Amino acid sequence: MLRDETIRRVLQFRDDRDWRPFHTPKDLAISLSLEAAELLELFQWSGTDLDCPDNRERLREELADVLSYCILMADVCGLDLDQILNEKVTKNAAKYPVEKARGRAVKYTEL
Repeated sequence: MLRDETIRRVLQFRDDRDWRPFHTPKDLAISLSLEAAELLELFQWSGTDLDCPDNRERLREELADVLSYCILMADVCGLDLDQILNEKVTKNAAKYPVEKARGRAVKYTEL
């Protein structure tokens, strides 16, 4: 769980370096996508190894990069991470009711 203190620390890191002028929604979206691709790369050619235990440290770093860019994007766009995430979970709960979705890996339109 991300604490407010952690979010403030990420934003302070940016502000201490005066990087906010460079953090446009477009550039943050690009950076977020690139970091997510680096996270995905850890699983490339892994065959049946879906857990990726040999890359745990890189997994931690790439996931932290993705989270950092999510925090920065939400800040620049004036969005409350807690609010938007809870709203999305509520929407998903309606799309994927437990009685239909439990144990099934299909899109909501197929339930």
